[in-house]
Amino acid sequence: MNQDQPLPRVLGVSQATAVVVGTIIGSGIFLVPREMMQAAGSAGLVYLAWIAGGLLSLFGALTYAELGAARPQAGGEYAYLRDAYGDLAGFLNMWTWFAVAKPASIASVTIGITRVLGTFPALDFLNRPIAHGLPLLWAQPAAIGFAWLVTGLNYLGIEKAANFQLVFTWLKGLLVLVIVGFCLSGGHGDTANFHTLLPGATGGFTGFMIALTATLWAYDGWNDLNMAAGEVKNPQRTLPLALILGLLIVAFLYMLTNAAILYVLPPADMAASPRPAVEAMLRSAGPVGAGLVSAAMALSMLVTLNGTVLSGARIPYAAARDGLFFRRMAAVHPRFHSPANSLIVQGLLATALLLLSAGFQALFELAIFAEWLIYLLAASTVFVFRRRPGEPPSPYRMPGYPVVPALFVLAAGAVLVYTYATNFLHSLAGTALILAGVPLYWWIRKGQRHPPVIH
Repeated sequence: MNQDQPLPRVLGVSQATAVVVGTIIGSGIFLVPREMMQAAGSAGLVYLAWIAGGLLSLFGALTYAELGAARPQAGGEYAYLRDAYGDLAGFLNMWTWFAVAKPASIASVTIGITRVLGTFPALDFLNRPIAHGLPLLWAQPAAIGFAWLVTGLNYLGIEKAANFQLVFTWLKGLLVLVIVGFCLSGGHGDTANFHTLLPGATGGFTGFMIALTATLWAYDGWNDLNMAAGEVKNPQRTLPLALILGLLIVAFLYMLTNAAILYVLPPADMAASPRPAVEAMLRSAGPVGAGLVSAAMALSMLVTLNGTVLSGARIPYAAARDGLFFRRMAAVHPRFHSPANSLIVQGLLATALLLLSAGFQALFELAIFAEWLIYLLAASTVFVFRRRPGEPPSPYRMPGYPVVPALFVLAAGAVLVYTYATNFLHSLAGTALILAGVPLYWWIRKGQRHPPVIH
């Protein structure tokens, strides 16, 4: 393994856009309409939340586009925080993603895939224990298999992983449009649903904020492309274009899908259904239609998994090249040109979480606070770089500065406050996890025996 070889720049506009779209669209769009309607109580407020969430995410993407164009390096936020606030800030960012957030995301997504597949009669064994008295479901080894299948694909090189992402993101988008088409043309809808109110909904500003938070979770993942910025061709042009175009595509598909579901399901039915998209297709196209939604959900999560695995391995790789993490994590496979050791360790951490019959979901909830803290801090670095004497201007300058990044920082702060208020213990544990990286940082720096790689 070569520890000084950089990763090759092979991602073009189409592949980079597929990373953005494919990573964002998971199972959320098929599920969050229920939570949003329960909170908002009306189609108007639901759509206001979708638009506001899309705009705030776009503001974040515009901010990251400027940061990524100026620093097109592996690691994304790690590089921005390192350069703006110092090595410790960069290390804690890496530590948070590496230790819990990415492995927990992989574990959560793969279990989600198996649970969706378990709704098919031929695969219902996935919901059963492997043996009597053994607290291990068949879904867990199946999820581990999915995690290593995608990890292996990425081990073979980013070109293969990116081409997989491109092809199956197109297929995912096509399936979403097919589902929308069935719902809108199946003869079981009513435009009156868009004007009907849900009795007993939270409503008002509180209901809107709950719905807005749900949309921000649904849009989450747009930042993953920046983590692989070191492998993007012509990053000064490709990164901004892929981030902005990708988010616009996602927003269009999300609002179209929500409209299709609401056209078929009255607000009361949408709020009561655990899987609104499945219920809408069941009414529009029968059991075959419901099965199509389940297949689309599984495929969506598989493509999301690929984007998560791809981006996550680049963060410890970048820190190791800088001398801020274990040197072996910077190893690049001589034939496949992939961050091989980082991928393997990430897969092992995800496997460990999946072997726990419970707990990985709690870890994922724990990581939510840490993720939004990273978004807030990373976006704030644009103010540091803009005002730093001698800092060269970014090849891409976002429109609307400083209002655009300020609004995103405020939105991230609001999400953090909401997360702490509604999930105090996990948020507190997330804070403790971040701070646990401080002694590890000093231990690694104390034992450092090699100079960092100069960018």
